[in-house]
Amino acid sequence: MSDTATASGDQALVDDGIDRQLLLGRPHQHHGLLWLTAAIVLCAIFLVGYSLVTNPRFEWGVVFGWFTSERLFTGLMRTLQLTVISMTVGIVVGALLALARLAPNFIIAGVAAFLVWIFRGVPVFVQLLFWGFIAAIYPRLEVGIPFGPEFFSVDANVIITPFLAAILGLGLNEGAYMSEIVRAGLLSVHRGQTEAAKALGMRRLTILWRIVLPQAMKIIIPPTGNQTISMLKTTSLVSVLAFPELLYSAQLVYSANFKTIPLLIAASLWYLLVTSLLSLGQFYIERHFNRGTATSGRISRRSSLRKAKALRSRTTAAQEVQS
Repeated sequence: MSDTATASGDQALVDDGIDRQLLLGRPHQHHGLLWLTAAIVLCAIFLVGYSLVTNPRFEWGVVFGWFTSERLFTGLMRTLQLTVISMTVGIVVGALLALARLAPNFIIAGVAAFLVWIFRGVPVFVQLLFWGFIAAIYPRLEVGIPFGPEFFSVDANVIITPFLAAILGLGLNEGAYMSEIVRAGLLSVHRGQTEAAKALGMRRLTILWRIVLPQAMKIIIPPTGNQTISMLKTTSLVSVLAFPELLYSAQLVYSANFKTIPLLIAASLWYLLVTSLLSLGQFYIERHFNRGTATSGRISRRSSLRKAKALRSRTTAAQEVQS
């Protein structure tokens, strides 16, 4: 009798490759530990919230008063301006470096790899300082023929303003990271598609624009959105150049009225608000480029769950009949 039961169990496993006996087992779940952890988390949240509401040193009236002030709002606009321009520079530089690293010429690929190594290896704060003090190395910027006559020259401090130094520091540093993101996206497209397009007589630029990039965007978009959010917060380092973005604007205010914590909280609230809006935009952009893929994934998961439930029901019914 036991041999027959064993044979029938083996037959059930052989037929469709699924162990129905395993499906009937119920995993042991530690609900008590989960509820204890949830209670500890809720208690911690309550204590933090109670401290935020009852501690008078936060001075929420001062926080919301300066949150809507024109001075912080002007700093926020400069922060957004820095973010947009620096990310644009970073994306353009990153795309060019990625294409250069994939070039068949080893000199171009080597120089691009060297630039990526430099700008990724040096902290962005140090790069901002270098661009801010560039006049100490090159007091005058000259235009002319190398080792020949000079056409004109200009004072470096006139050209490299704090705003331009911030753009160069943030944009070039971002370009090094974007180059790796773009290169990974381009390499994710199967090489056979490029070869097939060449066989059809398509030009290399057309292949890149019509064949490779639309497919690579699924890989490029998510990390680019993360880099944009990171760039928004990295602009706070520009305060070292005395450029009045959001954080430096708050610093100027609390250096005069000594309301340090309320002004920092007001600036943080603006950062959180803009970051949330960027995250929402990133979600819709990713959904646009992943349309079809995400839907099919959801459908396949739902169908797998339905099949598992149906198989479990049939197995339970068979067990009841046998008993």
